[in-house]
Amino acid sequence: MRVTIRVRPGVSRPRVGGEHDGALIVAVSARAVDGQATEAALAAVADAFGVRRRCVTLVTGTTSRTKVIDIVDGDPSVLALLLAR
Repeated sequence: MRVTIRVRPGVSRPRVGGEHDGALIVAVSARAVDGQATEAALAAVADAFGVRRRCVTLVTGTTSRTKVIDIVDGDPSVLALLLAR
């Protein structure tokens, strides 16, 4: 399943949920330095979908806050619930 996410780095309370211009919001405490926020976001998405980290891969957006990811065995109903938060 291909999903667009919007990463918010450096927040005090990490969370996955909500929508920004059709993208799933992923707030992480890691700073946007050397890919730390991207890695934290991918791990958070994997946790939210209940899959292993290796099942979530970055497709585009290495240096952007808006990223496209692939989730192997991702459940579309979980995505709908997370977007509705």
